[in-house]
Amino acid sequence: MYKVHCLNNISEKGLALLTDEYEIVDSPDQADVFLVRSANMHEMDLPASLKAVARAGAGVNNIPLDALAEKGIPVFNTPGANANAVKELVIAGMLLASRDIIGGAEWVRSNADDPNVGKAAEKAKKAFAGGEISGKTLGVIGLGAIGKLVVQAAEVLGMQVVGYDPFMDAGKAAAISADMRFASDLADLLGASDFVTIHVPATDGTRGMIDAAAISQMKDGAVFLNFSRDVLVDDAAMADALASGKIGCYVTDFANPAVVKMERAIVLPHLGASTEEAEDNCAVMAVQEVMDYLATGTKTHCVNLK
Repeated sequence: MYKVHCLNNISEKGLALLTDEYEIVDSPDQADVFLVRSANMHEMDLPASLKAVARAGAGVNNIPLDALAEKGIPVFNTPGANANAVKELVIAGMLLASRDIIGGAEWVRSNADDPNVGKAAEKAKKAFAGGEISGKTLGVIGLGAIGKLVVQAAEVLGMQVVGYDPFMDAGKAAAISADMRFASDLADLLGASDFVTIHVPATDGTRGMIDAAAISQMKDGAVFLNFSRDVLVDDAAMADALASGKIGCYVTDFANPAVVKMERAIVLPHLGASTEEAEDNCAVMAVQEVMDYLATGTKTHCVNLK
């Protein structure tokens, strides 16, 4: 009997796949399996019984990969399981930034007691009108599971798309979209784009990659969207760029004390992969990966062991 401990709430749709050989336990002390979403495992005392860890999501920066690898414990993630949820929020973020939908809705609510609010709205709406995304250029940094869906959705909405991925060549990029222009240099993408969205993991090579130098290469008034990881963006540089007008709007899914005070920033409470469908998909994949490993030794989407 394998004991499974959930460090976060895990979708019942995934847990329902566990057979009679598995038992869900409340304590991590003697668990064979950890199922985790965002809980920070770096300071945890790992039980000697632990045999596998599955992350119901793609990012694994909350998991001590090297320490687990040294113990021979595989860590699995679920790439692509939440990709559609994030893609939809990226599209929503572009629309929020381009049309000032939030500002318009706040104006209406602030005038809720005005009996002539409808007439007043006709005069006030010009301040929130904004522009359309159709015909604009979107730069997509990172063309993995999420990035490629964003490319395809943006093109359906009439946008021109420039893609960049240092781990992909033009041939592989063409398989995502024949219409997307593939940039071999990040500066090329930044200079060409009205909107820029980033979809790369947080690594030593990507932390702070959107810094003052990168921002200086963007179009004046460009919109930057971050639904990937907060550490990819230099907060101080972004605050300066928003204050000067170099960046027209910063849309981020990661609230911290710095970004919530930035002018012209739209800050969301980490909604990217938080749909019911995405949580179901991630849980199902994570549970199946663990069961396959414990039954046959198969390592599907293992991120720390070969």
